[in-house]
Amino acid sequence: MVSPKIIECPRDAMQGIKPFIPTTEKVNYLQFLLQVGFHSLDFGSFVSARAVPQMQDTSEVLDQLELSKTKTKLLAIVANLLGAETALNFEQIEYIGFPFSISENFQMRNTHKTISESLYSLEQIKKLTDISNKTLVVYLSMGFGNPYGDPWSADVVSQWVERLAQMDIEIISLSDTVGQAVPEDITYLYSTLIPTFPSIEFGAHFHTHPNGGYEKLTAAFEAGCGRFDGAIHGFGGCPMASDALIGNMPTEKLVTFFNERGIEIDLCMTTFESAMNETKKLFSKYS
Repeated sequence: MVSPKIIECPRDAMQGIKPFIPTTEKVNYLQFLLQVGFHSLDFGSFVSARAVPQMQDTSEVLDQLELSKTKTKLLAIVANLLGAETALNFEQIEYIGFPFSISENFQMRNTHKTISESLYSLEQIKKLTDISNKTLVVYLSMGFGNPYGDPWSADVVSQWVERLAQMDIEIISLSDTVGQAVPEDITYLYSTLIPTFPSIEFGAHFHTHPNGGYEKLTAAFEAGCGRFDGAIHGFGGCPMASDALIGNMPTEKLVTFFNERGIEIDLCMTTFESAMNETKKLFSKYS
């Protein structure tokens, strides 16, 4: 069995914190995470500083990271063509993440663009990543439901995946944006999409209540998903969520989930334990 890929998402965890975390502290924290052995690190974003003030120093952070002794790959989030052009100036970045919502309402909230406008941006970004030999990761937000009244069904999700497949998107991460995914939908979507689109690597970006999450992981993994996003201690999550306790999938739950099943995840557990302590210290200081 191929080891599952765990993508740690400190960018998602930090972006909603209002007090600005100094660049040096971000660098020190990310440097710690880079030693754990995660497949990828969603470390920052090239988006409007007005929209996400916490990420305004992503370029400076990147310039200060020491990457010679890590196997972890860097992933940066962009929301438009300008952000992608900026991100692609950095050779250190291997993955470009783009949030694409199948909800018109949420796409406007998240990127101030319609679905049609975002699709055009995505097409242009795909051309740039191909030229730059980078990999584009599309986060299909509202992948498991829609609280905004837009049409949602598994068929709607499948239709959008078909559209993205026609663009030769290599990685699609279904996003449980407001934490409302249920095992039945998770099982159906992954067990249907994975064999239907074998050229696409499907991931799971779950949000969950602190007391939940295992049922989502079980459904996704047993349906064939092998790529999982997490954030240590579950920090972060969607700022649109009505329940303040709905945060990211805690990475420690991912670790426990796979360890209990005897599945190799290739992390340095001693460093991971230390990273959990570092996370608590940083977030208690600024949250």
